[in-house]
Amino acid sequence: MHIAASTLYDLVQCPTRVALDAFGDPAERDPSNPFVRLLWERGALFEEEVVAELERPFTDLSKFKGKEKERLTLEAIRRGDQLIYSGRISADDLVGVPDLLRKEIGGYVPGDIKSGSGEEGGDENNDGKPKLHYAVQLALYVDILERLGLSAGRRGFIWDIDEDAVPYDLTVPLGPKNPQSLWGKYQEALAQCRAILAKDVTPLAAYSSVCKLCHWYTHCVEQLTAADDLTLIPYLGRTVRDAMRDNVSSIAALAASNPDAFMRGKKTIFPGLGQDRLRLFHERAVMLSQPDPKPYLRAPIMLRVASVELFFDIEVDPLRDICYLHGIIERHDGRSETEKFVYFFAEEESDEAERDAFAAAYAYLTGQPDAAIYFYSKYERTIYRKLQAKYPDVCDNGDIEQLFDPARAIDLYGDVVLQATEWPTRDHSIKTLAKYLGFSWRDAHPSGAASVEWFDRWCRERDPAIKQRILEYNEDDCRATRVLLDGIRDLAI
Repeated sequence: MHIAASTLYDLVQCPTRVALDAFGDPAERDPSNPFVRLLWERGALFEEEVVAELERPFTDLSKFKGKEKERLTLEAIRRGDQLIYSGRISADDLVGVPDLLRKEIGGYVPGDIKSGSGEEGGDENNDGKPKLHYAVQLALYVDILERLGLSAGRRGFIWDIDEDAVPYDLTVPLGPKNPQSLWGKYQEALAQCRAILAKDVTPLAAYSSVCKLCHWYTHCVEQLTAADDLTLIPYLGRTVRDAMRDNVSSIAALAASNPDAFMRGKKTIFPGLGQDRLRLFHERAVMLSQPDPKPYLRAPIMLRVASVELFFDIEVDPLRDICYLHGIIERHDGRSETEKFVYFFAEEESDEAERDAFAAAYAYLTGQPDAAIYFYSKYERTIYRKLQAKYPDVCDNGDIEQLFDPARAIDLYGDVVLQATEWPTRDHSIKTLAKYLGFSWRDAHPSGAASVEWFDRWCRERDPAIKQRILEYNEDDCRATRVLLDGIRDLAI
């Protein structure tokens, strides 16, 4: 089997997917997720826009396929064409279709056009880092070029949503304490991929945050549940599971074990797993192994009592880079019958509409200074900081920090759920916890990803029913936050 850049991209996300895509029963696949389809469509549209605006001549091979595309690519390289779009190159068991091949001294450098950010983890003060799933794709193209004697060096670039050609140097160390390079990571991924496709290795499924968008989700969850797999414990990932597996094979086995037996001095016998995390995972395993597990507090909490409570949730389209909805449930005196839903919606995908929705939501939230504000994760604060920087006429940076002052604004996820509670669930998403507490969303398939797909349809169709679906989903998210707050207050230590 040929190994393509997309194969390595999938491998970085989940090696099990590579094996299932190659050898799994297609009848067991879930229908493709609408949001995933949207990502592909929007990615293709962004690529078209970038290519249409290229200011230098280029050779366009996008209309050709397979061997003909590859023949024409090699002819263009032999001619010394300066820029080649949608070429095809191959060597041995590797095949690649880089979006761009750019001629430089000594050969060609590959580039890919991505509708997201070219780096991750950066902010206004610090540069981000290369994304591994992008890096392995570029490295595969470089590897092919090297085998063909056509490479200008182990580097590439990502043309990202900010219209920046982000350089990827595949040879530099990953960090001050990590001498390995992205090229080394690629070599590891390539070796693992070859072993999977040769059936020398069959990777075990593992539960993680990326699973819910995968077309093998139902298949894998059934397998994991039947195996009582350790990754069904929140935040116990594939790497830790694999390190523990020879000694602890299941949740039940971990629950029945004595954590002290795995301690060696100040460490454990499991690489990458410290004593405190092992004890926490053990406690969760004990809870999950009980016939009727119940959530509980593992530390005292102090939740402010206010006569007015605001439960706050936003919706963001990362592909259009727009915050299109700010939703708030307002409740008085802790009585659910007083609840009302207030929203501020960007009717158009424009800066003006985004700014007006932000300004109105900010005015509403600050208009009741004695109200307690509840939200789930730091995401709302992060986006509001970004909106303030984009629209400084609405408020200044200090205003945003005051709005999210912990004395008034409480992140139920980071400050309460993670710090002081335990739940008999596979993860701690608001959907999972609110559903555990008996709450139901009106939509059959609620998710932030689905909302983005609905907003995309709203932008194209302006169907009032689609807008109403977006609003109902956001209202349910806000109400779920209220349900969770009430559920936390009912917990006992």
